[in-house]
Amino acid sequence: MSAPPFDAALLDRLMEQAGMDVLLATSKPAVQYLLGGYRFHFFEHADAIGQSRYLPVLAYARGQADRAGYIGHRMEKGQQAVEPLWVPEVRNLSGTSTDAMRHAVDYLRALGIASPRIGIERAFLPADALQVLQDAYPNSALPDALPVLERLRAVKTEAEIGMLRHASDSVIDAMLAVMQGHGPGTTKRDLVEALKREEAMRGLGFDYCLITAGTSLNRAPSEERWEAGGILSLDSGGHYQGYIGDVCRMAIQGEPDSELQDLLAEIDGIQQAAFRAVRAGAPGGAVYAAAEAALRDAPNRERLDFLAHGMGLVSHEVPHLTATGPIPYGAEDADRPLQANMVLSIETTLPHPKRGFIKLEDTVVVRPDGYEILGDRGRGWNRGGTAPR
Repeated sequence: MSAPPFDAALLDRLMEQAGMDVLLATSKPAVQYLLGGYRFHFFEHADAIGQSRYLPVLAYARGQADRAGYIGHRMEKGQQAVEPLWVPEVRNLSGTSTDAMRHAVDYLRALGIASPRIGIERAFLPADALQVLQDAYPNSALPDALPVLERLRAVKTEAEIGMLRHASDSVIDAMLAVMQGHGPGTTKRDLVEALKREEAMRGLGFDYCLITAGTSLNRAPSEERWEAGGILSLDSGGHYQGYIGDVCRMAIQGEPDSELQDLLAEIDGIQQAAFRAVRAGAPGGAVYAAAEAALRDAPNRERLDFLAHGMGLVSHEVPHLTATGPIPYGAEDADRPLQANMVLSIETTLPHPKRGFIKLEDTVVVRPDGYEILGDRGRGWNRGGTAPR
């Protein structure tokens, strides 16, 4: 057996605090993290197959890393031949979600823990698989393991930050190529398709693109056109080996007038104020306090919206800094100190009623003496149509 590719002592402490004897990880991000980067390629983009779905299961008993086990699909053997797993027990036996849980139950019984308190990812466990587990352990508590797994991966390794850096850089490069390579009259749908190709050429998996053109505030791909003099907002997520690049940049067909220059500078001023509050040891809430102080002096403060959230294998993971953002969770990290190598997404948005949708979003690494921005370029008004289509 190889050493676990994560901090097993930290996981043991988190499980003990949460009252868990055993953990069953079933989400792709959690399983990938616990396996040190492995993700079965066949189900990279979809889970459904036949009348069921793919369900990987990583079983981990507290304090017994040497008895961890992985329940995989029957087709996974080939990939594992070239990407060996660290866990001592691998059972590639499942074909459905209920298959996977039955084999996981067999594995738990082999551990010999009587009436174990089993941590599960409630948001990522199908109802049929949950029923198999409940039937097997009717008297066992099933606490939610999602907070434990989020806290485990909150502090990134330099290797993880390298993947986030690559993802951010590549999304920025793809955006700039699309902006510079398309002239007036291009539809939003065509721009999104071009961005998909540009991200793929840089080794990314395309996740989404929220896009606006001209004065419209609608962010869906459509037949709307980016016309001469119009502004463009590209807000895209693309992942590299599961790690997300999520940034937003602006462009214009032509030259920005003084009002547009001022509006983007106003947004950037709030971003910069938030950046300056990021450093290891500072309370997480300091990021919002700094942004809110800048917002109070902003000419468009009634329309501006600020958001900061954790980033990694999942968008909006730990640290959780606000309880009033668009994704519901508690602000449990607002009063906790930021830790070096946590990663944040910081974004400021202005849906202007006359000029259109203007936004910047940046990925920021917490460092011992401050911060590092990943993909720190293209943050002004990029010009459209300066390269051949």
